[in-house]
Order: sequence, then structure tokens, then C-alpha cells
Amino acid sequence: MHFTVIQRITGILLMLFSFTLLPPMLIDFIYQENTLKAFLTSYMVLLGVGFLLWLPVKNAKNDLRMRDGFIVVVMFWFVLSASGSLPFILYEDLQITITDAFFESVSGLTTTGATVLTDLDVLPHAILFYRQELQWLGGMGIIVLAVAVLPMLGVGGMQLYKAETPGPVKDNKLTPRITETAKALWYIYLSLTLVCALAYWFSGMNLFDAVSHSFSTVAIGGFSTHDASIGYFESTKIEIVAIVFMFLGGVNFALHFVAFRNWSIKSYVNDTEFKVYFRVLFAVSIITVAYLQIMHEKEDISDSIIQGVFHVVSIGTTTGFAASEFHLWPGFLPVLLLFTSFIGGCAGSTGGGMKVIRVVLLLKQGMRELTRLIHPNAVITVKIGKKPVSNSIIDAVWGFFATYIAVFVIMMLLLMASGLDQITSFSAVAATINNLGPGLGEVAENYAGINDFSKWVLSFSMLLGRLEIFTLLVLLMPAFWRK
Repeated sequence: MHFTVIQRITGILLMLFSFTLLPPMLIDFIYQENTLKAFLTSYMVLLGVGFLLWLPVKNAKNDLRMRDGFIVVVMFWFVLSASGSLPFILYEDLQITITDAFFESVSGLTTTGATVLTDLDVLPHAILFYRQELQWLGGMGIIVLAVAVLPMLGVGGMQLYKAETPGPVKDNKLTPRITETAKALWYIYLSLTLVCALAYWFSGMNLFDAVSHSFSTVAIGGFSTHDASIGYFESTKIEIVAIVFMFLGGVNFALHFVAFRNWSIKSYVNDTEFKVYFRVLFAVSIITVAYLQIMHEKEDISDSIIQGVFHVVSIGTTTGFAASEFHLWPGFLPVLLLFTSFIGGCAGSTGGGMKVIRVVLLLKQGMRELTRLIHPNAVITVKIGKKPVSNSIIDAVWGFFATYIAVFVIMMLLLMASGLDQITSFSAVAATINNLGPGLGEVAENYAGINDFSKWVLSFSMLLGRLEIFTLLVLLMPAFWRK
């Protein structure tokens, strides 16, 4: 382990993160709501701590190994979550506990969207903007942003990229150099955010809300500047814009890059994961709309279509926006939507969940085992498209699924032991480990009413989901620390 290099990188990243507190200061300057002291103090503290970490080891130049990359990623997400909570704590009018501040910060950075804050409509604009900014930064990953900058500071980034990037196949690069890959991803990300903001603005949002919601839409985050979320605007146009960009945010950004580079949609049409992603959302939308009509939940078919599709895409992509109280919908619909979030977005997207490609591989492997029962001597290859998938990847997917179930059960039992009921416990773990946000029961609208112990468990759950479990759990293995 190169601890001096790890310390140097952490110091650099912490100093970089401190500059994200400057935009909320500008917002406070515009609206004059007395939040400047909290953000300025946080900025000075983070910049100072980062500088003090960096200064003693500024000349450390050893190569960063894969194990070092895992440590940096995990440690930085924990440090970043703690650092991100500072403005919430220091803004005295918010009257928030350390537990709630950390929970809100983790939820933002992991793009979960679970909140402990209420009365959002009367909170200062700077605080609201900061929450949205946290989600936007976490959406593509702070580390992916950092690998585009670190080479200029003398630090290679490939190890960080492999540790951070989601999905079962992590070695594919869009460009020969990792720096160019990170930049390419961010260009696409920035472009989608800008277009989304303009679309919201033209659809009726004011400029502040349009920019704020574009941050959390493209990031698949779900934070809103209003308690009623997207439902606050009561606009079909705005809901349609949200549907489009939530759907795009859940697509592998590598496909966006290839489509943009070639000016062709063939990359989408030919991609197995994208086709399954679209079909799942389409099928669940059909079921939801039909059931809403059968149960006479909506006044007419157009309401059922818009509301049904909006919430299927929102929950299915793990965004978490709400246009109505979908948790009160009749029959099995709330649970169906929650189960859809387990699939989540595509690998390489800003979405959460287990990822579509993993679910596809699990189903294909299951079908292969069934076929082997009928034809024991047959040689059957699992393929994605026309390409065979190695057994090592299939083994990794099964290992991920088994670990996912195990940690899910443990955290659910911990929540039930703390006093939460079964529905709340199950949905809270599902909503956090899938980086979804809203759950059912006591956590349908917010997480303010649950106990502190549960909030810490769920904060860990959000980090597990954001780092796709293995990246975090591997640090708990004694073998990882052996030379």
C-alpha cells in the first residue's frame, strides 16, 4: 500500500470538492438569505484540511495500484459524505442533527434522493441548490471527474476509474487514454444537463427550478426543490420532459458517446442491454396504466398514461421523482414499482439497482442450467448479442447477486430490530441499496421519522449501492490487507 500517495490524492480531491461550495455562495448573494456564513466556513475548513493532508506528501509520486484505488474510492466517499454534511450542520436555522446531515449528504452524493428534510418550499435557495449540486456531482462519480484532472497533477487515474465505474465489465474504455474517457463522459453528461435545463425552462419552470431539477434528473437523483416533487408544477409538459431525460440518464453513457460520435442510433438498436431496459420499462408501463384504468384510479386514460409512465420510469431508473402519491395506488402497483427498481438502469449509467446487464446474465445463466438438466452433455455458451460471455464474468455476477441478497437481509433485520415494521424495513433497504429514494410505509414521503440507528444503517446501504457492494466490502476482507 502506498499510503503517502493515498493521502496526497485524498488531500487534492478534498481541495477540489471545496470549490463546489462556491456556487451556493453565489446563489446566496443573489437571494440574500443569510446562508453565506455556513458555506464560507465549510469552504475554508475543507480547503484547509485538504491542503494540510496534501502538503507533507506533495512529492509522493509512486504508481497507484489497484488496491490503492479501492482505498481511495471508498475512503473518499466516506470523507466526502462527512464533508458534504458541513453546510447543513453549520446553517443554524436548519436545526439538523449530525446524523441527519450525514444522511442527507450521503443521499445526495450517491444520487439516492432519500431525504430527512421537510418544508423544502421555505428553505433558502442556496441550501436547495446545494442538495441538487451534490446529486449532480455524484451522478457520474466524483472520481470520474477527478481522473480527468489528476493526470495534470501527476497522478494516474486508471485504477480509480476501474474501482469507481459501475457494471460487471469495467475495463472497457471509450478512448485510448483514461483522461480522454473521463472527459468524454463528462461532455455527454454536461450536454444532457444543459438540454434538460432548457427543456424544463421552456416547459414552465423558472430558471432556478429548471437548473436544479436538471441536475437531479440527469443524475437519476430525485431531489427536488419542493416537497411535492415534480407534482408541485402540475404540468404534463414538465412530466414528459422528466420522462425523457430520466430514461436517457438510465442508459449506458458509452452508448450516448458512440451515438453522438457517429451521429447514429445504431449503438442503441444493437445493444442487448438497452433493448431489455426499454422492454422492461415498456412492459411495466403497460401493466401500470392498464391497472390504473381498471381500478378507476385516474379520471381518464390520458392521466393514467402520463402518471403511469412517469412513475414507472422514475422508479424503474431509480430516480425517485413523484408526481402524485404513488405509494397509495391500489393493489400491487406500489410493490411492482419497487421491484422494478431492483433491475435499475444500465451499466455505465447514472442509475442504481443491480443493473440491467446483470439481470440479463442471471436469466441467461438460469436458462442454461435448466437446459443442462434436459441435455446434460450439451455445451451451452451464454452470449450477450453475438458475443460469448466468459464464465469468470458469470461467476462474478452470481457472486454479486448472492452478496446483494445477504447484505439486504442483514440490513433489513437490523432495521426491524430497531423497531421499524416489515414494510418500512424492506422498502427502506430496497430504496437505499438501489439508490432509489422513496420507499413505502414510514419512508414513503421522507426519512425524517425513523430512528438514528436506522439512518446510519441506511447511509451504509446507500454507499454499498453506489459502490456496487464489492468495492466497499473488499476492504473488510483480511486478505485485502496482506502483502
